[in-house]
Amino acid sequence: MTAEIAPVIHPLRIADARNRLRHVFVRDLVLSCSIGVHRHERHAPQRVRINLDLAVRDEGADLRDDLGNVVCYERISDGVRDIVSQGHIKLVETLAESIARMCLDDARVRSVRVRVEKLDVFPDAASVGVEIERFPPSV
Repeated sequence: MTAEIAPVIHPLRIADARNRLRHVFVRDLVLSCSIGVHRHERHAPQRVRINLDLAVRDEGADLRDDLGNVVCYERISDGVRDIVSQGHIKLVETLAESIARMCLDDARVRSVRVRVEKLDVFPDAASVGVEIERFPPSV
């Protein structure tokens, strides 16, 4: 299928010093995914594009240049790859919710926005999908 290349999605303005928030993001992660409700969608993987925006508690402390002191976008990206590899998913909404839950497993994450797009559904559309925003459960 051919479609125009989608415009670049620019990061949201989440970083906020007054509210002690750091913005961690993953842009345009394109993966092959077994996804869809239709029978023909079970026979071959489809390309999905995933974008993530995390509002992360920023303690303002010296990070000591230590990866353990930040929310690691590599760990987040690997977690998304793991979720996608676990088997067929019917709905993009289900995939988005699973990704959001994984991101919120880190207590420093105050909110997550997940956008999941199927890229090859309609020849006259660059993508279709869903975007959600989630917060950690109340304590």
